Amino acid sequence: MSGFLPISRAEMAARGWEEYDFLCITGDAYVDHPSFGFAIITRTLEAAGYRVGILAQPNFREVSAFQALGKPKYGIFITAGNIDSMVAHYTVSGHRRKRDDYTPGGVMGRRPDRAATVYARMAKRAYPDLPVVIGGLEASLRRFAHYDYWDNTVHPSVLEESGADLLSFGMGENTMTAIADHLASGNPITTMRHIPGIAYLTEDLGECSFPYTVCPGFDEVTSSKRAYAKACRIQMREQDPVKGKAVVQRHKSGFLVQTPPPMPLSEEEFDRTYELPYQKMYHPSYEAQGGVKAIEEVRFSIIHNRGCFGGCNFCSLAFHQGRMVTARSHESVIREAEELTSFPDFKGYLHDVGGPTANFRRTSCKGQRERGMCERNCLAPTPCKNLDADQTDYLDLLKKLRELPKIKRVFIRSGIRFDYLLQDKTSEFFDELVEHHVSGQLKVAPEHCSDTVLGYMGKPPFDVYLRFAEQFMKKTRRAGKEQYLVPYLISSHPGCTMQDAVKLAEYLNQIGHMPEQVQDFYPTPGTISTCMYYTGIDPRTMEEVYVPTDPHEKAMQRALLQWRKPEKRALVLEALKRAGREDLIGFGKECLIRPENRPKPKKPVKKGEWKPKGKAGGHGRSRH
Repeated sequence: MSGFLPISRAEMAARGWEEYDFLCITGDAYVDHPSFGFAIITRTLEAAGYRVGILAQPNFREVSAFQALGKPKYGIFITAGNIDSMVAHYTVSGHRRKRDDYTPGGVMGRRPDRAATVYARMAKRAYPDLPVVIGGLEASLRRFAHYDYWDNTVHPSVLEESGADLLSFGMGENTMTAIADHLASGNPITTMRHIPGIAYLTEDLGECSFPYTVCPGFDEVTSSKRAYAKACRIQMREQDPVKGKAVVQRHKSGFLVQTPPPMPLSEEEFDRTYELPYQKMYHPSYEAQGGVKAIEEVRFSIIHNRGCFGGCNFCSLAFHQGRMVTARSHESVIREAEELTSFPDFKGYLHDVGGPTANFRRTSCKGQRERGMCERNCLAPTPCKNLDADQTDYLDLLKKLRELPKIKRVFIRSGIRFDYLLQDKTSEFFDELVEHHVSGQLKVAPEHCSDTVLGYMGKPPFDVYLRFAEQFMKKTRRAGKEQYLVPYLISSHPGCTMQDAVKLAEYLNQIGHMPEQVQDFYPTPGTISTCMYYTGIDPRTMEEVYVPTDPHEKAMQRALLQWRKPEKRALVLEALKRAGREDLIGFGKECLIRPENRPKPKKPVKKGEWKPKGKAGGHGRSRH
C-alpha cells in the first residue's frame, strides 16, 4: 500500500482500519525515508502483512498521548530515533543544543532525555498487558551495563531501566519480523530466546538456545574499572554473526542475555528492503511547522552498502551494524536513482552514493561469511595481508549512475577510507573520484596527526593520510580542477596529551587550515574509546592509557585547533605553557600566537628610505 503509514485515527479510518496490529513509537518526526531506521522497520512490518500505526514524538508527560491510536492487537515497538536522545539534546561540553533537526521546525524538547526508557515506561502504563520491544540506536548501544557520560556513572542495561520485555539490537529487519510473527501467533516473549539479535532478562540460563560466555556483571563493572574493561572486550569480541556466542551479564533483576548478532542481509534482502514504498519525505502534516531539516542531506542520496570493517574505536558501527559489509545490487541502486530523477524538485545531482563507508562494497577478505571476522583491525595499524582492496564494483556502479538521463553529477559525501583506497592495485577509482565525484570539497577523516593517538583511535599512521593528500592534490591539478580536502579532526581522544594536541595545531598551521568546527571526543555508549575514557584502560590490551577528562584541559585541547580565534587566545596560551611549547609564542610563521602585550617588531627602515605613515599609508611621509 502506498502513502504514509497512519499517524492518527482519522488516517486509520481513511484506510478502512477499525483496528491495527502494532504501535510503533519514535522520538523523531515521522520521516518515511530509508535513511531513517524507523521507516525501514515500519515498512518491513507492512510488507510482512501487518497493520502499523505510528506515534511520532508523543507527549511523554501524558499517558493519554500513548493511547491516541487506540490499543494495538499484538504489541508496541519503540525507538528513540536516528540518534541517541542525549546526543540530540546536549553538546559534549554539556550545553543544551538550540535546535533538533529531527523535529518539525527544529524545535527542542519534543522528545525526552533517554527517550527509549521514558517511552517504554509510558507505553507500559498505557497498555500494561501488551509486550513492549525497544530497538534502534539508543537501545542497541545501551543493551549492556554502560558508562553514561551525562550522569558520569555506570547505568544498567536499558532493558532493565525501561521495563521493556525485549530488546532488538542492530539493524533489525529480520529480527523484528520474527518477533512480530511470534506475537501475532500468540506466543509469549519467553518463546523467542532462539532469535538472533535480541537481548532479554531471565533467571534461568537454561532458556538460552546458544552457547554463551559470561562477562562481568553490573555490580562488578560499577565497582571495578578493570572489570568494566574486561566486559567491554568480551562484548566486542562476540559481535560476530558467524562465530559469536551469546553474552550473559548479571543484573539486579536477573541475567541479561544477548543472543548472537543475525547474519547481514543478503543482496536480495537488501534490495527488497530499500525498494519498499517509502515516500522519501517527512509526513505532510509537518509542512506548516517548518518541515524536518534532517531530510535535506539524504533526500537525494542513496545508501548502497551496510556495515564497516574500518574498526575506528570511537565509532559505534561495529557494535550496531557490525563489521561485515554487504551491498545492494547495481540494478536496485539504479532503480532508486531513476525514481529520484522523477521528483519535481530534483535538480540533476545525486548528493551521495554511500553508506557507513562509501568505498566498501564487499567483505574485507574472502571467506568471512564462512569463518567470521578476525579480531584484529583490517586496516590499522597496517592493512591485513588478506585485505581485498578492490573498488572495481563500486566504480562500475558510479559509472552507470553517471550515464543515467537527467543526472548531471554523482557526488560522494559520506566518508571514504583513504587507507583502503591506497591499497587498491590500480589508480582508476582514485582518478575517477577526483574527476567526477567531488563537489569542490572532499571530507576525509585523518582524525589526528599523532601516531600514538591514532593507535588508540584504531586509525592508520598519519603518513598514510599525507600520502593520500599529496596524491589527491596532484590528481586534482592534473584534472585542472579546484578541489580541496576537508579533514575531520577529534580533540581530547583517550591517549591524547597536551603535547599531542599542540602537534596537531602545528600541523594545521603548517598547511594553513583552521577548522571552523572541532569535534571534541564525545563518550557515547557502545564504543571502545568510551571504555578507555571511563576506565583509563585500553580493553584491547588491558593496559593503562592517559585520558583527558578534566573539562578545562579538554577546552584547551579544543582551543588549540582554533588558535587564530581571539576568544581562544587565553586557553591557547595556557595550553602552550602547560605543554612546554613557549617556542610557539612569537612572531615567526611557525608560531601559533603572539606574546602577551607585545606589538610585532617594526621592520627596520634603512637610511634614505621613505616609510608610509598613518593608517591609510599614503598621506604622510617622513624621511629617516
